[in-house]
Amino acid sequence: MEHQAITCVWEVTMGCNMRCKHCGSACTHPLPDELTPDEGLDLCDQLADLGLEWVTLSGGEPFLRPDWEQLVRRLRQRGVIPNMISNGWLLGPELIARARDAGIGTLAISLDGVGETHDYIRKPGSFARSTAALREMIAQGVAAGVITTVQRRNIDQLPAILALLLEIGIDNWQVQIGLPMGSFADPANRDMLLPPEAVDRVIAFIHAHSDDPRIHIYPADCIGYYNRKEIEARSRAFRSAEPVYWRGCNAGKRSFGILHNGDVLGCTSIRDRAFIEGNLRQRTLRAIWEDPERFAWSRSLRKEDLAGTCRSCRYGALCLGGCPNTRLTIRGDIHADNPYCSYAVALDRAAAELAPVEDVEEMRAMAERLTGRGEYQLAGMVLEKLLERRPDDVAALAAYGYVSYRLDNLDRARAANERALALDPDNIYVTKGLGVVMHAQGRSEEGIAHLRRAVALGGESPDLDSYHDLAVVYLQSGREDEARDLLDQVDRLAPGFRAAHPELDPAVRV
Repeated sequence: MEHQAITCVWEVTMGCNMRCKHCGSACTHPLPDELTPDEGLDLCDQLADLGLEWVTLSGGEPFLRPDWEQLVRRLRQRGVIPNMISNGWLLGPELIARARDAGIGTLAISLDGVGETHDYIRKPGSFARSTAALREMIAQGVAAGVITTVQRRNIDQLPAILALLLEIGIDNWQVQIGLPMGSFADPANRDMLLPPEAVDRVIAFIHAHSDDPRIHIYPADCIGYYNRKEIEARSRAFRSAEPVYWRGCNAGKRSFGILHNGDVLGCTSIRDRAFIEGNLRQRTLRAIWEDPERFAWSRSLRKEDLAGTCRSCRYGALCLGGCPNTRLTIRGDIHADNPYCSYAVALDRAAAELAPVEDVEEMRAMAERLTGRGEYQLAGMVLEKLLERRPDDVAALAAYGYVSYRLDNLDRARAANERALALDPDNIYVTKGLGVVMHAQGRSEEGIAHLRRAVALGGESPDLDSYHDLAVVYLQSGREDEARDLLDQVDRLAPGFRAAHPELDPAVRV
């Protein structure tokens, strides 16, 4: 099986004793089609049989489900770590002790501000009860965590929340941003939604405290991406010596969600019924998970499927647009670009700064500087603006082809090179560039033909870059004899070339 599930979130009930303004599930009362106690226990067994390492029970308020204790015990007995997310209202000493004795893993409480702010978002009196519950969990030796959903009303309270958590002794804090779904999509609440540029404030805060040994602050999957501070903060949260990069959503690949009625989907945050993969009353969990037709929106997603900035982004193939639910709830399309991406916010800011530049030669010089610094995304933006004014500028087309290739935007790179070659058929640089792009697209024979032509166009004044790139393509295509012959040829024309590029020697590569 290509995809091995290790965790899931099981929304055990839609019943809740709060009416939180940002509740993505819009929970109110238990629904009549909730899984029965026997179905719940059977699901625990199926989760274990599928090989999950831990399961998070959520809601609604999971402690309102009468058989929560039996579910926790069954999961623990089957070797699965049961975690829970609660609003904290019911968590007195007795209930905490029961959860501990049943085998609870981490018990997390949602805390969305201090004092009146938390109470306004959730329920009057809830701040006092939640903080008392956290203290009691620490006293009873229960692994306690906190989840904070950031929005306009509480973003300024992040330092105060941190101070409170450190005072209580909480060492596990997940920070996420609220998205316009469920109750938070209500016009009465939506004005609390963070503007996209505020994600950098959240990242900066997490980063500033990420090296505090007393607490792990985890940026949730909806916070990122490819911001230096975010990468460092994520790495420090996991105490990793190596950089921890966001590499795409795990929904349907390593994780999934289960709704109260047994519907299975890639992530419980995605409420659109179009993304339900099956129901446990109709098929087993394993049958749903191992069905090659299920979770295709995630398992088969490629950079080319994305739109807007994400489709052209240098990191698009790695992050695949970041959190899909952000794209779905903000843009209405799971393939759309992600406005809450920190890198996209930076690009928008840079585009605004570039907007006043109107002189074509100034644009050309700017693009050259940016390309020289490896800032290909910005260079591409400048070149696109230049080409709007001069669509037949061969040099600009060639430069755009190069930066598009470096950004792995191969269709754009090929189109730019083909257009430039139609205007200037004997341009060595463009011919070589088109050959490299076609090889990268899997059209190696056509690519080699263009590279050979680029070599021939050099004549007695060889373009060494063309020889180099053709040798690389030969080697990558398993044509070592042709690579050797080519290197012998270029050495006669430019003595010392082979010595200067030992990485091209097939013997060395082997």
